[in-house]
Amino acid sequence: MSQTLAICIAASRVVELGFSIGDLACARTQPAKIVDRSATIGRMPRPSNPDVRRRLLEAGVDLVRARGFAASGVKDITDAAGVPKGSFYAYFASKEAFAAAILGHYWSDIETRLLPILDADELAQKRITRFFHALADEHEAGDFLLGCLVGKLSLELGGSSEPVRAELVRILDRWDEALTVCLRSGQGGSGDIRADLDAAELASLLIEAWEGAALRGKVTRSRTPYERFEAVTVPALLH
Repeated sequence: MSQTLAICIAASRVVELGFSIGDLACARTQPAKIVDRSATIGRMPRPSNPDVRRRLLEAGVDLVRARGFAASGVKDITDAAGVPKGSFYAYFASKEAFAAAILGHYWSDIETRLLPILDADELAQKRITRFFHALADEHEAGDFLLGCLVGKLSLELGGSSEPVRAELVRILDRWDEALTVCLRSGQGGSGDIRADLDAAELASLLIEAWEGAALRGKVTRSRTPYERFEAVTVPALLH
């Protein structure tokens, strides 16, 4: 086969495949184009890191207690936690979901460290007084600037955010339950708690009175409202 004939056959095959001679020339003279897929890779789900989530929650509790929810931006939270801002939405679908999560984290810590006081082997009123005294100690440790996160977010988001409201209801129910069990024990064997009111009603009254004392203590930056709650309100309610 002559060289001329071979060239003609090759050219006809290129035309059949939809290429031009110019296309072939460009393919030989231009380098291959590399596609940057880093953005796609960056959007791939990352494995969760419990330590990062914990740091975000702890930073959120501190900031929201000190500043309030609206004044605590996502960048403020991630900076305080020492993690990149983009990490926030890998763990929380929204800032509203984060508010519910920090409430759960805050209450879980109280349940672990302080609620066991209510199960101690002593008179019910003494257990209840010691429990609220321990809460007041924590508020005083923050110079009464932080207050109670349950009360703060009840005021700020309880009427506007359903996820936060639902978490607040769950926490208050748990708090009620723990106090109710303690109060019933005092209405029974020891008899140091009044029996003319249901223990669940007394539990709710204690929580409501405590939240008022905590709010006033934050405003006045004083332990006096807490001391009044322990010395006057608790005995008045329980006897």
